[in-house]
This record gives sequence, C-alpha cells and structure tokens, in this order.
Amino acid sequence: MEFKLSSKAYVNKFIPKNKFFNKTILNTRRKEDFANKIKRITWKYKLSEETINTKKTDNVEEIQIFEIELKEQNIPKNILKIIDKVIPYPILYVFVYKDDFAYGISLKEESAQNYYFSKWNESKEFNFNGINLENVYQNIIKEFIVNVDINNKKFNNIIETDNKINVIEKEIQVLKNKIKKEKQFNRKVELNKNLLEKKKELNNIEK
Repeated sequence: MEFKLSSKAYVNKFIPKNKFFNKTILNTRRKEDFANKIKRITWKYKLSEETINTKKTDNVEEIQIFEIELKEQNIPKNILKIIDKVIPYPILYVFVYKDDFAYGISLKEESAQNYYFSKWNESKEFNFNGINLENVYQNIIKEFIVNVDINNKKFNNIIETDNKINVIEKEIQVLKNKIKKEKQFNRKVELNKNLLEKKKELNNIEK
C-alpha cells in the first residue's frame, strides 16, 4: 500500500518480530501470536519535521506508518498493544492479507488507549497535511470516525461524542439480546421501553 508522500518520508524497512520480544516481557502465548498471526512487519513511512516539513509538538513528535502482513484475515489487537508499547510514536497501521487490506490507528488518552479500524477493503483518503504533526495525527483519526459530524468541531469533542455513541450502541445491542431471550411479557415490555429510550438518546447525540 503506497501513499502520496514525499520520497524523504519513504522508509520501506523490514522490522524483525524479535525486536518486540527483546524490549518487552512476553509470555509464550504472545510470542506464538506473533509467529502464528503476523507474517511480516514493514516500516513504510516516517512523518516528521525532516521528512514532510511539518512541525512537531510536545504530544506528537513523529508519526509512523507500518504495513502488517497477516497470516489470517483477523486483526491481532493484542499484538498491536505490544507494538504501540515499544514504539513511542503514533502508528497508522496498514493490514494486508492476500489481496485484502484494512487500516487501524490508536488514540492514547489519559485513562485508556482506544483503537480505530476500517472495514476490510474500505478506501480511506488520509489527509497528511496540517499546521503541525499533532494536527496531522488528528486528521488521520477523524478519517475513521463515521458517526459524528466532524466539521467545525474541536477534536476532543469529536472523540467524546464518538465514545458516547459507541457506549450507547453496545447498550442497545445488550438490550436487544436480552429481549430475544426474555420470556416474561412484563419484563419484555420493560426492556423494550429501555431500548426505545436508548435509541432516542443515540438519535439526539448523532444530531
């Protein structure tokens, strides 16, 4: 997968999987995950002041783009957490399985690390331009957010709204599953009432 970036940003360097073994304490299962799920890791691009002429910030000094060749069409999220722990910069992942592709990136917040993923073979138009690298990083993440109007909104507000939507969508799915299994009529009515309230809440947020 190639991007329209300066030739200075192009690295195309193979990264041995044992690099991550040596810098982290991995149990046997995690090492097996690396061996069984990942075929190859390639450092494709480095986005920095020197390579794309965009200023760094205290929060984002560089952005890396890694291509992960997979042995199965399943994104190994636990392995990504290990890679992100070793590499101190934000990473845009390009996952490749045979002729299929997908994208992913993490957002490190104060209390958690959230991952955003595209669907398989979903085209993305990443904007690598910005007033600084933090702005570029935010623009990349925005490309993954589909349920929130990102126009004329602060980045933190976009993320907060997206998180709320994800929580409510999960709650809606839990209620739907409970309704399917519930046999008592009165209880089913109550669950449906809760479901309608959650759907209304979701609709108000999305507006």
